[in-house]
Amino acid sequence: MHVFIVIVGLLAAVMLIGVILLQSPKSGSGLTGGMASLGTVQTLGVRRTGDFLSKTTAILAGVVMLLCFIAQFTLPGRQADPTATKSVLQQPVPVAPTAPAAPAKPAPAAPALPGLPAK
Repeated sequence: MHVFIVIVGLLAAVMLIGVILLQSPKSGSGLTGGMASLGTVQTLGVRRTGDFLSKTTAILAGVVMLLCFIAQFTLPGRQADPTATKSVLQQPVPVAPTAPAAPAKPAPAAPALPGLPAK
């Protein structure tokens, strides 16, 4: 199931890229200029083509987001019981047996300051 959702999501993402590239930018040039030779502009009209592409962009963006959200919950190896496995942070810290403390060595004495020279 997870693989199917991911593949459909990838196809929707590729279609979204194509629809975005087909939209004409503000300057008027773009990939929609090439659509005139295909007859789509004459069939749908320039205004209706823009409306169709913007609606398709919104729908495909919603589909991609929804499929990404659903794919998260269909990951393989996901367990339904949250107490079945514990996080590393939730596991108790193993306590190592303590060795007898070695006697502490006294700190070395501070060196004596040399005398000041006479004036």
